[in-house]
Amino acid sequence: MKRFFLLCAMVAMAATASAQQSWVNETYNPQANTEGLAPMGARVISPEVHDNHTVTFRLYAPNAKQVIVRGTMFTGGMEAKSAEMTKDDKGVWSVTAGPFTPDVYTYTFSVDGLGIVDPANTLHNHGTMPASSMLYVHGDGPAYYDPNPNIAHGSVTTSYYNSTVTGGLRTILVYTPPQYDPAKKYPVLYLMGGSGEAADSWYKYGQVNWIMDNLIAEGKIEPTIVAMVNNQIVHRSSPNHSALSFKMMEREYKECIIPWVDSHYSTIASREGRALSGLSMGGRHTQYIGFRNPDLFCSLGILSAALGAADEKAFGEDAVAMGRDAKALKDANFDYIFIGAGVYETNDTARHTLLHKQLEELGVKHDYYIGGFSAHDFMTWRHLLYFQFLPNLWK
Repeated sequence: MKRFFLLCAMVAMAATASAQQSWVNETYNPQANTEGLAPMGARVISPEVHDNHTVTFRLYAPNAKQVIVRGTMFTGGMEAKSAEMTKDDKGVWSVTAGPFTPDVYTYTFSVDGLGIVDPANTLHNHGTMPASSMLYVHGDGPAYYDPNPNIAHGSVTTSYYNSTVTGGLRTILVYTPPQYDPAKKYPVLYLMGGSGEAADSWYKYGQVNWIMDNLIAEGKIEPTIVAMVNNQIVHRSSPNHSALSFKMMEREYKECIIPWVDSHYSTIASREGRALSGLSMGGRHTQYIGFRNPDLFCSLGILSAALGAADEKAFGEDAVAMGRDAKALKDANFDYIFIGAGVYETNDTARHTLLHKQLEELGVKHDYYIGGFSAHDFMTWRHLLYFQFLPNLWK
């Protein structure tokens, strides 16, 4: 019997241990190396995230002449925008950099001028071009964007629908809150990514499901469905992208997305139960669609974005979409308009700043917030969602 209990204790200890990139548990520190093991098939451990918030990067490249690591962890207050790596007698290049503020970053290696992902890192961002590797610098416990094992969790479902706009099958991801009950009615946040983002970017890199779980557990937002929408409606490199994508996305919401969500989930199927938001290009789509369709959405979240003169030239003169029509905006009676961005992407001529000043001059009520410690990336967009936009929805 003693041996049985000892075995159970050993199994329990093993279950709570989390090796670097082990894929065993959902954890706030997936790259902390607690067992001294490299990911399966890798020659080195990289990145190795230490408890003091420094990070060791390694790359086996015996024939390389120069290796540099570049990434978003160097944004903002860091003087260096990259770190030079040195090679040992076994052909392994390495550098320990930081300490970095705990967050989720992206990075790449430059090997003799060629940019590559970290081949020892199984966590990567395919929603950017070129692709990049993910870096999780952990704190002392789960952050607001991390999985917390002590609270209830919602679900994320990947589904598909046929689009009458694109004439093809399209992907949509839907977050349902913990204890989702089809007998109840829930508000819906429609959430979009930026240029070239994959449909699952807000889930995999924005970690919006963990953010929602934490906010609901903290009582800061009512249980909400989040529909993560693919707003790549035209090839992003198309010379006609702006001329086509805004009007096509508007049709996509009206003809396909909203009807599909309302028919598959228990929603508040009116403007009072719908919010629209997006980052970068998704923020521009939000402004265009939202300002033009106040009968569909009661709240808007424009993240690191605003429509500019080039957009209007492409889709045609439209004072309502551009936010110049004060009467239309006031008649729209939006519950909440949020304009937000990161510290290091904000100045007097930034597009979101200009939109804020324009709405201010027109007397249109809105919330303008600059926060976080980063620029045009998910470190900013996660921060905007958790600290300002989501807690002010449905108030």
